[in-house]
Amino acid sequence: MTPRAAAPAPEPARGRRGFRWLLWGALVGLLLVAQSLLVGLTIAYEESRAQERTDEVAVLAAAEMRRAVQASLQSAQALTWGDPPPVQWRYDALEMMRQRDELLRMELRDDSLHLLSAVDAPFRTPLFGSMSRADLEVEMLATCAGARRAAMPAFSRSYFVPQPGGLGMEVIDLCLPLDRAGQPAGYLVVTLSLAQLLDDVVREAGANAHELSLVEADGTRLVRAGSRRGAGIYQATRIVDLPGQSLQLRADAAQGRPGLIPNLTVALVVGLSLLLFGLVVLLVRDVRRRAKAETALAEALAFRRAMEDSLVTGLRARDVRGRITYVNPAFCAMVGWSAEELIGTDPPPYWPPEHIAEYRRRQSERFTLSRDAAAQREGFETQFMRRSGERFPVMIYEAPLRDRVGHHAGWMSAVLDVSAARRMEELSRQQQERLQATARLATVGEMASLLSHELNQPLAAIASYATGSLNLVADAQAAAAARAAPAEDAETLALVRQALERVAEQAERAGRVIKSVHAFVRRRERSREAVGADELIEAVLPLVRLQARKSGTRLEVDCPRPAPRVWADRTMLEQVLLNLTRNAIQSMEGSETPRPERVLTLRVSQPHARWVQLAVIDRGGGIPPEVAAQLFTPFFTTRAEGMGLGLSLCRTVIEQHGGALDFGPAESGHSTRTGTEFRFTLPVAPAARADGAAGDAATLDEPPSAVP
Repeated sequence: MTPRAAAPAPEPARGRRGFRWLLWGALVGLLLVAQSLLVGLTIAYEESRAQERTDEVAVLAAAEMRRAVQASLQSAQALTWGDPPPVQWRYDALEMMRQRDELLRMELRDDSLHLLSAVDAPFRTPLFGSMSRADLEVEMLATCAGARRAAMPAFSRSYFVPQPGGLGMEVIDLCLPLDRAGQPAGYLVVTLSLAQLLDDVVREAGANAHELSLVEADGTRLVRAGSRRGAGIYQATRIVDLPGQSLQLRADAAQGRPGLIPNLTVALVVGLSLLLFGLVVLLVRDVRRRAKAETALAEALAFRRAMEDSLVTGLRARDVRGRITYVNPAFCAMVGWSAEELIGTDPPPYWPPEHIAEYRRRQSERFTLSRDAAAQREGFETQFMRRSGERFPVMIYEAPLRDRVGHHAGWMSAVLDVSAARRMEELSRQQQERLQATARLATVGEMASLLSHELNQPLAAIASYATGSLNLVADAQAAAAARAAPAEDAETLALVRQALERVAEQAERAGRVIKSVHAFVRRRERSREAVGADELIEAVLPLVRLQARKSGTRLEVDCPRPAPRVWADRTMLEQVLLNLTRNAIQSMEGSETPRPERVLTLRVSQPHARWVQLAVIDRGGGIPPEVAAQLFTPFFTTRAEGMGLGLSLCRTVIEQHGGALDFGPAESGHSTRTGTEFRFTLPVAPAARADGAAGDAATLDEPPSAVP
């Protein structure tokens, strides 16, 4: 796959061509540098002039703004000279506001800043028509307080006053403290329009080519003036110092950046440069003709390389001895080694070490040319190793590689990573297994429903026969007592009566079990009742003792007195206890635990006011990790006669009660064997929970986890 190298050019021709390229490059470089420097310097000069003009406008505008504000301040002070009466003051104020457009409102306030008199500018909408003055006097109050302390006029911060029609204006207040005979006599508050002040500044300063605006410290624009919008390129900011306040005035030139050819000098230089470029183009034509063939060859090579690099399929070329001569980026990304690390290696690093001998044998067989071409192009699947050590399956399609004259030069391989396809197959297989398990569960449910229906009748018959037998035994006991039968007969009748009572009890219990299983399969709501934990254990102890006696297991019951009561389905929980105890006894039998150490413990505890925990503890050999991972999986069992549904159903029953079933290694305080502890939680009966709420209020504020 490596491209064939072109025949080397004669050294003298190559030297002359390089010298010509050097001269042309120097000429073009000088022209570009000269033209670029000249154009750049001219543009920089034009930009500096534009910035200087903007700075001058900003200085003039700031000075004009200070002058206008000072004039407004002097006019306001003139109104207070001579302490005119209110009627005269209102007349003078109206006359002054007719002459000065920036004045919007004047107010006389007493020493407590209560409004005495106010005059709005004529020929304008009242300033505080949309919103009352009382809602917008915060800035004014603070400014007048500062002016009184400083005993001099002061300007407030600017604020926005809404106007009818959704409009508004930015204003500023001037507060002049008034004195009469050396004593505070009130305040004169003058409201000025910043927009009108700025319009007057634009007109007086002649800044028609600039946009003037007053901005805040963070750059937020308050008001603007000027017939043209600023381009945002040449800007200048000046501070307008006012008594008690400062404003930032920004001048923004409407002029954009200078063009590429701002004046005639640059135009002449560019024209001469273009003529010189024309001469260079004529000289380059000769080079282009000579380099046409080389360019076509380079493009062909680049196109082929681009195609190889863009493939998602790995490409690999090997010589006749099996050494790698070429790999594309997709192959490198697949195995994790770079092309430099792979080329020339034998064996390649992506061969798993345990398969090197097998791969060498297979490679020697495939490299033989005795087979037909169709057989050589057949794909085969193998395994590669990534740089991280991960093994992954690949599909390889290989074919002979021949040089330009048809000689066999090696082999070309296309490699596909099929690990994703294998994972999808594995997921599909697992999905099929889950579907089969679901079908088996459905079958079990149907069988349980059928068995519950079919077994109810014989169990009812057994219960009826047991009841009849009990009646007959009672009659026989009465007759024996009447005729003073021997004591042995009375004892025999008592034993028969006890056995029949047990038969009736177990028949009734079997009926309840079948009814609960039927309800469990149909997912109906079961009857719950308050039952003591000791009652649950006592109900299953006869059957547990029977199995324990057969296996030589000793029973231990650890239950507090009085026993806590739980809210549960008695029948289903008895089945859970029977299942767990039977598993524990069988575990000790299967692990060949010595008979003296076979101890089965049933423990009841209440770790929290809302939960009761029951535990079944054995001293068997424990549960291996691989079994523990699938312990609650339906149909998983380690016994040949088991169905694998017991623990799964037990967990379902406990979870339907709101609890949780878990397991772990048992405490080995009495034996050197580890053993296993299965524990589950049940909710406390409502009455018992209410009794314990007062004594454990802090604990009940935060409910516990299902498994303490």
